[in-house]
Amino acid sequence: MIVLGIESSCDETGVAVVKDGKKILSNVVASSLKIHSKHGGVVPEIASRLQLESIAGVFSEAIKIAKIKPEQIDLVSVTAGPGLPGSLLVGISFAKALALSLGRPILGINHIHSHVYANILCHSNIKTPCAALVVSGGHTTLFYIEDFSKIKILGQTRDDACGEAFDKVAKIMGMGYPGGPLIEKLAKGANDRKIKFACCGTDNELDFSFSGIKTAVLYYLKDRKAGAKLKKDLAASFQESAINALVKKSLLACKRKGVKNFLVGGGVAVNSCLRQKFAVDFKKNGVNCFFPTVNLCLDNAAMVAGLADYLYKQGLRSDLNLNMELN
Repeated sequence: MIVLGIESSCDETGVAVVKDGKKILSNVVASSLKIHSKHGGVVPEIASRLQLESIAGVFSEAIKIAKIKPEQIDLVSVTAGPGLPGSLLVGISFAKALALSLGRPILGINHIHSHVYANILCHSNIKTPCAALVVSGGHTTLFYIEDFSKIKILGQTRDDACGEAFDKVAKIMGMGYPGGPLIEKLAKGANDRKIKFACCGTDNELDFSFSGIKTAVLYYLKDRKAGAKLKKDLAASFQESAINALVKKSLLACKRKGVKNFLVGGGVAVNSCLRQKFAVDFKKNGVNCFFPTVNLCLDNAAMVAGLADYLYKQGLRSDLNLNMELN
């Protein structure tokens, strides 16, 4: 089965073609990140306008790379949410028009669930049930996965997502956007134990809170003249503390559910320190930890098409009344 995937939940415009649920024939992504960087964050109206301009071209490129004709598409899948309303509307509208013109079925996909499924596109030895973490600019959520049609939330952030905290700390330190790559680069070779930071506690042990550590960085810098060395140590100490919180609660989720496989997805999962920390600590605790390849951690349509193939075969269907699911 050949599935077309469309992803437009934030500032990327992605179209991919996936065959038989795992073979990626094409995965094209157009990003407007450079434009948003000038504004210190994603501007929703700019994102949706650029997606409206680019989606047809991205679709044509994806079909060309996959070496197929539109008539060969068996299923049209699209991110239905969560995401920016205007951006989601662009993708959903295009998907509906395409499905109608081809006389093909359409299936709306949860963006966060697809980040977890990205691991299936990269690894052949993942077994369910398992636990998972999606860590991105807007989401930090732990899941229990009985199978990919039965996904339950175990814990989530109560305030800032981890990626948001990286962005805000970078801004506090006078750096640019997005903050994650900049902080990771600045932290290399620095003393990650120089400054002690801690993430706030939560009523649910599996929930997260990153607003407190962001504020702690702000107050630490308030009465200090930060030189280059201190900024490097500060970035490293913040990064270490944030990652430790993710690892600790992820391991607790595995223990609570009695699973030996753990999946990580989302844009923050490209962080090399995070990947190394998870790999080492999970191995010590006898749990297999999986990551997608870096390009599949970022927003893309291949993960949407892959999950759609699985869910369609499980009997899930949408129709032309498909609408956004913002939560």
